[in-house]
Amino acid sequence: MEFSHKPVLFQETIESLAIQPQGIYIDGTAGGGGHSSAILERLTTGKLLSIDQDPDAIAVVTKRFAGNPCSLVRRGNFSQMAELAAKEGIFQVDGVLLDIGVSSHQLDTAERGFSYHQDAPLDMRMSQEGLSAADLVNTLSWQQLAEIISRYGEDKSAKSIAKGIVAAREEQPIETTLQLAEIIKASVPAAVRREPGHPARKTFQALRIAVNGELDRLSEGLDAAFSLLKPGGRLAVITFHSLEDRMVKQRMASWCSGCTCPPDFPVCVCGKKPKAELLYKKGLAPSEKELEENPRARSARLRVCIRLDNGENA
Repeated sequence: MEFSHKPVLFQETIESLAIQPQGIYIDGTAGGGGHSSAILERLTTGKLLSIDQDPDAIAVVTKRFAGNPCSLVRRGNFSQMAELAAKEGIFQVDGVLLDIGVSSHQLDTAERGFSYHQDAPLDMRMSQEGLSAADLVNTLSWQQLAEIISRYGEDKSAKSIAKGIVAAREEQPIETTLQLAEIIKASVPAAVRREPGHPARKTFQALRIAVNGELDRLSEGLDAAFSLLKPGGRLAVITFHSLEDRMVKQRMASWCSGCTCPPDFPVCVCGKKPKAELLYKKGLAPSEKELEENPRARSARLRVCIRLDNGENA
């Protein structure tokens, strides 16, 4: 099985982790093992726990790293990393990497149902378990669909798309990706159809996020990752759209904030100390060269924070 995925901001991410040969690390989104491989190359006596919820990814990285004494591979969502790590006797780590979003393998494998460019069953489940996108579009009310499309897709045409989906499914069930893409295209105003990019892009993103509970898992995963970091440990997160990036930015900002006393207080009385510091103030975006080689990187951003030793728990 091939699991091709070109990691975005690859060199910047690996360098940001400042990998120590004897360190302990977690790759919470192993995918095809690109980042994991680079981390393992830098370890001598250290350990890397590679996690993914996709059974295809787990099969690939298990085979790829078989026999490597530094490698541990476990299936699960990265939000469960603290429990998965504890089962391996790992309670503190030197670094955690999260490469959020859908992988190139998932997009390019038509039968996974993530892409509106290829006809396939409407699925979108990263874990290949639970409710699919087809289940959502064929059972939810137009109001529920509009809420999903508006919140997770930030699409101004959410209401008309949702009503178009409900009207179409009354004629026949919506079962394939191209079927849904055509319904969306027919449901948006002509001006939207003339805009660059496919009018289904935001709805497909929204359904994927809803199917996989991505923002909830991200929130849980960020807290789990930070709770595992040793003082000096680093958390590196690559995001691919504004909803993810906003959450990461705000969570890291909360860890990095200190005294909350009013500015006119002569001395601090709240005693609040920052738990972390940012490695990059505004995060890193891909270079022009990378964008030319990999257009899918256009919305990516890398944010990294370093845990401080101030005697406080996460």
